[in-house]
Order: sequence, then structure tokens, then C-alpha cells
Amino acid sequence: MMRRRMVGRPLVRAAATTAVVAGTAAVVGGAVSHRQQSKYDQQAYDQQQQAYVQQQMEADRQQQYYAPPPTAAPPAPASPAEPDLGARLQQLAQLRDSGVLTDEEFVAAKQKLLTS
Repeated sequence: MMRRRMVGRPLVRAAATTAVVAGTAAVVGGAVSHRQQSKYDQQAYDQQQQAYVQQQMEADRQQQYYAPPPTAAPPAPASPAEPDLGARLQQLAQLRDSGVLTDEEFVAAKQKLLTS
């Protein structure tokens, strides 16, 4: 029995093996590259976050030093103003004219208003 020679088949087999190996290497290399890039991206993100936190802390510290002084409490409301002297004297004169006060009482009340 004669054996058939396989001419060209080892070449096809070698080409197929090379293609599989090359494809596998590309996939593995891409995964490694992606993993490394993710690692570098995470480090950059962490550095940005740390810088932001430091900026916020510095801003808070400066705000404590440069905060405007607290405003003073508003003054207490004044006691109700007493009617002015002229109005009080007119009231006394009306009371005297109506007969409620005598002339002596009027003079005494007027003197008390003028001295106080």
C-alpha cells in the first residue's frame, strides 16, 4: 500500500498554529494593557481627589481667619416715649379748666413736671 504524501499540509498546520498563537497573544496583551491603563487612571483619580480635599481644607482654614466679625445684637427697644413736656402741660391745663384740678394742684403738678 502506498502512502500518500502530505505535501503542503504541514505548511497549513504551521500557519494555523501561528495564527492561533498570535491571536492569543493579542488578546492577552490587550487585557494586560487595559488592566495597566485602569491602574494608572485610578491613581490619577486618587491624586485629583486628594488635591481637591486639600484645596477645600485650605479654603476652610482661610475662611476661619478672614471671616467677618459677628454683627452686634440690635439695641434693646427704648421704653415707650413719654409724651413731651408741652403735651403734658396742656393736659394739666385742660384738667384745671374742666375743674378737676385746683389752681394749687395745677401749679404743684406743673412744678413737678418741670423739675423731673
